[in-house]
Formats: sequence, C-alpha cells, structure tokens
Amino acid sequence: MHTLRLAARLCGLLIGGCCFAAPAFSQSISLSITSGPPTSQVLVSGSGFSADAKITISFDTTTLAHTLTDSSGSFSNVAIRIPASATPGTHTITAAQQNSTLKAQAQFSVRTNWTQFHFLASHLGLNLFENVLNTQNVANLAVSWTFPTANVVASSPAVVNNIVYVGSNDDSVYAVNARSGSLLWSFTTGALVQSAPAVGGGNVYVGSLDDNLYALNATTGVEVWKFKAASAVASSPSVANGTVYFGSDDFYVYAVNGATGALFWKFKTGGAVTSSPAVANGVVYVSSEDSTLYALNASTGASLWKFKAGGGMSSSPAVTSSAVFFGSNDDNVYALNPTTGALLWKFPTGAAVTSSPAVANGLVYVGSDDGNLYALSASTGTLSWKFAAGAAVSSSPAVGNGVVYVGSVNKDIYALDAASGAQLWSFTTGSTVTSSPIVANGIVYVGSSDTNLYAFALP
Repeated sequence: MHTLRLAARLCGLLIGGCCFAAPAFSQSISLSITSGPPTSQVLVSGSGFSADAKITISFDTTTLAHTLTDSSGSFSNVAIRIPASATPGTHTITAAQQNSTLKAQAQFSVRTNWTQFHFLASHLGLNLFENVLNTQNVANLAVSWTFPTANVVASSPAVVNNIVYVGSNDDSVYAVNARSGSLLWSFTTGALVQSAPAVGGGNVYVGSLDDNLYALNATTGVEVWKFKAASAVASSPSVANGTVYFGSDDFYVYAVNGATGALFWKFKTGGAVTSSPAVANGVVYVSSEDSTLYALNASTGASLWKFKAGGGMSSSPAVTSSAVFFGSNDDNVYALNPTTGALLWKFPTGAAVTSSPAVANGLVYVGSDDGNLYALSASTGTLSWKFAAGAAVSSSPAVGNGVVYVGSVNKDIYALDAASGAQLWSFTTGSTVTSSPIVANGIVYVGSSDTNLYAFALP
C-alpha cells in the first residue's frame, strides 16, 4: 500500500490501477513588436516555464538577455535590442530555460520602412539601418525587377511593409511588391502624380496635379478621403504625429488630419509651394517659389521666422538639431539656424539647386543643375568633394551605410563613396532620372523618365 501511495504521488492519479501523468507545461513567449529595423527594442514576455528558473533570451544564435521566472513560471517585458547586423528577413527569438529542454520561440521580421520623401519628416535622406549594401559590394548591384507605368516616373518611391508606393505622370499611384515588382493595386487621379507618397496610420498620402491630396488605404488602394486645394499639389506630403503637411501651387502650406482630411491650418506664402515640408521639433520648415524659407509652428501654422534667398525654391529643406539646409535657384546651398533663421553659411554652385539635400556623417550631399553632386561640411559649408554626373542633378540623394545614391538627367543612377565621392557603380536607364532614389533592406528603388520603376539588388 505504501508503494502504491508513493506511485500515485509521483505519477499524478491512481485510478483503477492506471497511472496518469500530470499535465505538461506549455511554454510560450510574446513580443511587443514583431517587425522593425535593426536596433529595434523588443519587450519579451513568457510563461509555462518552471518557477524561479533562469531564462536565456536569444536572437537566432546570439544571446541577448537573461532573466528569472516568477513563482508561476512567467516573466514579462524583458528588453532586448535587435542586433545592428541583423539582415532583412525572418529571424527567431528564443527563450530557453537553463539546464532544461524547456523553450519557446517567436518570429521577428527585420525590415526597414522608408515611409516618405527623404526617409523621415526631418528629410535627412539617411537610412541609418541599411546593413546589406556597402562600399565593398555595391558594385555588384543588378536589376532585380522593373515595373512599367504608362508615363514618366518623376515621383520618389516609398517602401513600407514590403510594399513600394510610387506615382507616375500617367496620373496614377501604384503599389507593388517590394521583392518581386508585381502589381498589388493602382489608383488613378485626375492628373500627373509627381508627388512622393508618404505612408502613415494605414494610409498612403499623395498629391496630384488635379489639385487634390489623396489618402488611400495602404493595403487596398481604396480612397479614404481627399483634400481639395485651389491648385496643383506637386509637393510631397510629410507625415508627423498623425498630421499631414503639404504645399500647393495655390501659394499655401496645409496641415490636415491624417485620419479624416480635416483642415487644421493653412499658411499663405508668396509663391507656389512645390517643396516638401520638413517637420522637426514642433516646427515646419518649407520653401516657396517666392524665394523664402518659412518656419511655422507645426500645431498652429503661426509664422516663427522667414529667410529670404535670391531665387525661387523647390528644394526641400533637411533639418538637424543644429541647422536647416536647402538649395535655391540663386545657385546657392544654404544653412540656417533652425531656431532663429540666421544664416550660418552658403555655398555657391554653378547653377540652380533644385535637388534636396541629404545629411549624414557631418556632410551635406546635394545636386546642382551645373551637373555636379556636392558634399559640403555641415558645420562650415566648405567643399569636401564633388562628383561630375555629366548633366543636371535635380534628383535628391539618398545615403545608407557609407554609400550615396543619386540620379542624373544624363539617364544614369550612381552609387558613390559617401566619404570620398568615388564612383562605385552606375546604371543607365532609358531616359532622364529626376526621381529621387531610396535604399532599404538591401534594395535601391528609383523611377526614370523611361516610364519604369527600378529595383536594384545584389545578385
């Protein structure tokens, strides 16, 4: 009898002479986010482990954290950071109990979203997370796919959640699979779409020369709302804190609710606003064809300061904590104090500067209609290097992992060493390239006047 009682305690239940095992633990973990770029912070929670057990949390085979379970065998909100070296694709996060076979796993998708013109609302044109393409391998870039439209592609693309969005002068906005180039949906407006799409809150925002800013469902392309301006919207919208900022040829800068399209405020300049507003630290910076750069309160639209250059401006500003950079048709690149608008420096090129600057590694990269791409010291404006592209550079450069990408009117797309300006790679399209390239997840996307959207990747 003593032996039977002991067996019952060990096995669970003694019923009719049959021994049933106690219920097994079921381990599981949950992640605060399931996708994001390298260096993303993720909170990991788990349950079903032994009480007061030591847990090791790993990303693929790399150990990132250790923790202890509580008396119920659970743990919560253990912070880990996705390694900077994590390449795009699906990875496994594992929580394993030490000295045991107990473990649980969850999938994490590493991907970087280029959500709007020049990456973020501050318009620096820099993808800090790019870790596939670099100065050593970019020479091996090859066409991964092309997507044909029915007219010039001057719009700069955006890529979010493995979907590329771009406009075309065939009056349409397109969404294509970022890896294959297959069409997911298209939406036809009433005129040319030269505006770069911006993505936020599940919507794609894009302007059209039919005088409207459109909000489209990012998954289906169905129109959510549209906002009617008094003239063409060539300006690329910027999205910050749920608000969409854009300009129009009607001389106004607009701020509208991203969810509803309701007007928050509008500000009248003295000329057409074709540049894309930059938003940083509660301030909207936007240039106008009236030769003026304006700084506006992002919440109210109230004027904070303005700076008068010597020519009209379609170049979009780029904003850091220490300066606002932009180009002008007076042939100069400018740097202003972002708080006061005071001139810090200006650099003369040989022709109009319609390209929008990118800022990285202490340098400002900007094209000129004189056929050069310039790299200038962000602090002093002195020339670091220049690259002769052979024709006007109105395309705005993009920077990632030590490489600068830019297009030219001579039909070429270039990859240059960001430190030296040395040419690392080029590709000749069928016509001029005024579209601004983007680089994300090891792929370069850019439009051409030959009517195609291109994707370049390593073989």
